[in-house]
Amino acid sequence: MAAIAQGHRVHPDGRTWKSHFPKGDLWVFGYGSLIWKPPPHYDQRVPGYISGYVRRFWQVRESFTLERAVHIPTFELTKLTLVIVHESRPGIHKQLTCSPSTDHRGTPEQPGRVVTVIERTFWETLDDPVAHLESELSSTGKVWGAAYHIPASHAEEVHDYLDEREIDGYSAHYTPFHPTVDVEGASDSTGSSPIICMVYIGQPTNPQFLRDAAHREPQHVAQVISAGHGLSGKGSEYLFMLEKGLEGLGLGTADVHVTDLVKRVRDIEAELAEAEEEEEAELKVTRSLEVPAEEVDRDGRETIE
Repeated sequence: MAAIAQGHRVHPDGRTWKSHFPKGDLWVFGYGSLIWKPPPHYDQRVPGYISGYVRRFWQVRESFTLERAVHIPTFELTKLTLVIVHESRPGIHKQLTCSPSTDHRGTPEQPGRVVTVIERTFWETLDDPVAHLESELSSTGKVWGAAYHIPASHAEEVHDYLDEREIDGYSAHYTPFHPTVDVEGASDSTGSSPIICMVYIGQPTNPQFLRDAAHREPQHVAQVISAGHGLSGKGSEYLFMLEKGLEGLGLGTADVHVTDLVKRVRDIEAELAEAEEEEEAELKVTRSLEVPAEEVDRDGRETIE
């Protein structure tokens, strides 16, 4: 089936997210790259958590291919999207914006891994090798991150920006966010009253979610992250920046899944670096043995002419 290009005009009074934010402003919760790469135009950044979820690097990018697009004059559009066809399953379609996804940490040939949050009740039905560590934490059921307040003057713009940035398998949801500090302009400034936030989640029903339990095994995930590299950079950079960002929230440490993956990826990188050093040393020895005897002085060094 051919791909079809579709234009979408913005209808300010018809945006569903506005029903959650009657003042026209916007609160967005970040649990992944938004922690260390925040959205534009925010005027408050508040640390805190959402409840009833777990954070996992169980989101992958699949390969799609464009067959045909219909031209539509750009002046009629606020956003150009494409309905495209999965290259290995022609019956499956997906709609994407033309701009590249900024969470892209792999390639279609070698997909990377990025983070999502999973409802805890569903996560408990899945096979997770680090589940026992999760249950030992005092913050069980909490996903820490940062919420950003976007004033009404920029809410439309930032919402569209986030829709494009998080479009690769993610969808917008709304959940209470629990701040740990006072929130400017809140009716109760004790830092304990929850705020409704928009959060982008890669649901288990989306095609990029890791359904194969073997692919969710921590060492496998770490190996993919270590090898991953895409338009937005290395997969390991994404992971390390997330750990640093979580530590910067004042929690002292990131959650168990993130810290476990960081250790595994660093171990993999250390082994690779050691192997490269050994290979380089062996190559030097091989080259030295290939030098004719008359070109080597009595100290064993090559003669420079």
